[in-house]
Amino acid sequence: MVVDFAVLGPLAAYDAGGTAVRLGGPRQRAVLARLLVARRQVVPLPRLVADLWDGEPSPGDPEGAVRTFVAALRRVLEPGRRPRTAAKVLVTEGPGYALRAGDEGVDAWRFERAARADEDAPALVETLEGALALWRGPAYA
Repeated sequence: MVVDFAVLGPLAAYDAGGTAVRLGGPRQRAVLARLLVARRQVVPLPRLVADLWDGEPSPGDPEGAVRTFVAALRRVLEPGRRPRTAAKVLVTEGPGYALRAGDEGVDAWRFERAARADEDAPALVETLEGALALWRGPAYA
């Protein structure tokens, strides 16, 4: 199962051993990025379609394409999940999908938490330097 998502630079995901997970092509990666931006909230399927194609011509069945991207992401995010068992990371809820990343599972969330830290000045400087070190380039690239 994937334990860490990196968005403060090129979008990446890492397993428990720190090995990068192959996230697929640009639109598949865009689905993951959109779900990460939603912060565990459900993103309705029509919203994903609109975000992915944003006025560009879409395939004949854009909702089917999104479902295919979600299925592929589930395979790489939870490689040990048995067929026909409920997903725990990228879940279906009501009209759409949500990504159930842990509190420490997204570098941007760790950065925000560090930036809001209520510490004395020397400790705060160290915390903020650590937060800045999380950046690897343009976010969500």
